[in-house]
Amino acid sequence: MSTTTSGRSGRKIVLWRHGQTSWNLERRFQGSTDIELTETGLAQARRSARLLASLKPDAIVASDLKRAAATAAELAAVTGLTVTHTDALRETYAGEWQGLTHEEIVEKYGEQYAAWKRGEPVRRGGGELETEVADRAAPVVLDHSDRLPVDGTLVVVSHGGTIRTTIGRLLGLEARSWESLGGLSNCCWSVLGEGARGWRLLEHNAGTLPEPVLGDDD
Repeated sequence: MSTTTSGRSGRKIVLWRHGQTSWNLERRFQGSTDIELTETGLAQARRSARLLASLKPDAIVASDLKRAAATAAELAAVTGLTVTHTDALRETYAGEWQGLTHEEIVEKYGEQYAAWKRGEPVRRGGGELETEVADRAAPVVLDHSDRLPVDGTLVVVSHGGTIRTTIGRLLGLEARSWESLGGLSNCCWSVLGEGARGWRLLEHNAGTLPEPVLGDDD
């Protein structure tokens, strides 16, 4: 989906995923583990920041994990805005899954993984439910969006799983269908626009870079 946002009125929320990390490359589930960006990830953030600056954002709020904070810092450098950091936008805590590769998760937690993919409420690795992630992240996003001027734009810098659950919650979708939104590539973003009936999805996985990278929560 890539619908243009030009000519629309109302507030906008841009949900921007962080740049590449070494664990992304290794297909390791990061969760709330604090992993830094690679040099490629920093370059992705700088490139995307220049594109997002053209949207003339009014505010930036970001996860306090290093990979999101460093990504947000690139947009702050271009726009002159101050970043508000919060642990409410961290990636899903996934307990024993964190640090494992995709293959290791399927091997050790196959039934749990399959149930999650079916859309069932699962505490992956003994961690958070997706609805619990939305419970902590979505209110923060809405609170910051409420502070925007008319037609203002908020940039939210977070993580693949947290962004997906937040979008699902703001669109009013049932939790079991959130998976249908698909993951974001590193340093790509989705745009929500304010409509007469609430928030609607205007763009998804925009700014896709040439390197295909799996999401944090694949």
